[in-house]
Amino acid sequence: MHRRRFLAATAATAAAAFAPSVSRAVTPDGTFMVDSHVLGGQRRVNIALPPDYATSRRRFPVLYLLDGGTVQEDFPKITDLVAQMVTAKTLAPMIVVGIEGVDRKHDLTHPATFADDLKLLPQSGGSEAYRRFLVDELQPWVKARYRVNGQNGLIGESLAGLFVVETFLREPRAFDAYLAASPSLWWDDQSLSRRASDLLARGGFNGRRLYLSIGDEGTTMQAGVDRVVAALKAAPPKGLVWRYDPQPQEHHSTIYDPSAKAGLPWLFPPR
Repeated sequence: MHRRRFLAATAATAAAAFAPSVSRAVTPDGTFMVDSHVLGGQRRVNIALPPDYATSRRRFPVLYLLDGGTVQEDFPKITDLVAQMVTAKTLAPMIVVGIEGVDRKHDLTHPATFADDLKLLPQSGGSEAYRRFLVDELQPWVKARYRVNGQNGLIGESLAGLFVVETFLREPRAFDAYLAASPSLWWDDQSLSRRASDLLARGGFNGRRLYLSIGDEGTTMQAGVDRVVAALKAAPPKGLVWRYDPQPQEHHSTIYDPSAKAGLPWLFPPR
């Protein structure tokens, strides 16, 4: 997707992604305000616990969901999909932590120098601070309060997918599993994908898993994903397991559901 179509596509994605869940009403097991020294304030997080959390002593993996608010964001949809797959025994039971967005165009984008993109998103460039909040503040907060097994995943779509890919490339040890659906790798004239080979060469990917998908995006969106995939094929990092799942039958507004349905069970198979 070319950046000139970005704003229109974002609106279309929102209309589809924020539709109410039809199979069950999601009530979060907890909604909390988490202090962040890094971000200089508080962030709202929503917690959904697996069905047997209260009746067992098991420890569970944690899925960190970007754009994870309960109103006009993806927490209801993703927790609904997770619940369905756990019930069907195709997905490991997990704790879902939804981080409600405040300014996603700032928090989910890395700094840019490309003038056209800076004009499109002048508030951009906050991804490093947001990553520090997730890794250094939110992960310890969750660990201190819930029975976790030490396995963490990160999931996001569009700009959130860009953040997932950036975190995977720049700080692979931050999470164990990554799911990026149609990541906005067009950002900053595709600068992140242009650095993919160099970033992969740094290592640190042992034991990591990556699921990457894209719809019928075309243009610079597809070009950025293609460059990352080519870098992964040319020099696969030691110990990394990855899967590229192009879905040309899907659009930017429809790619998230099938990506979550295919990617999450692959990243977190039932045991």
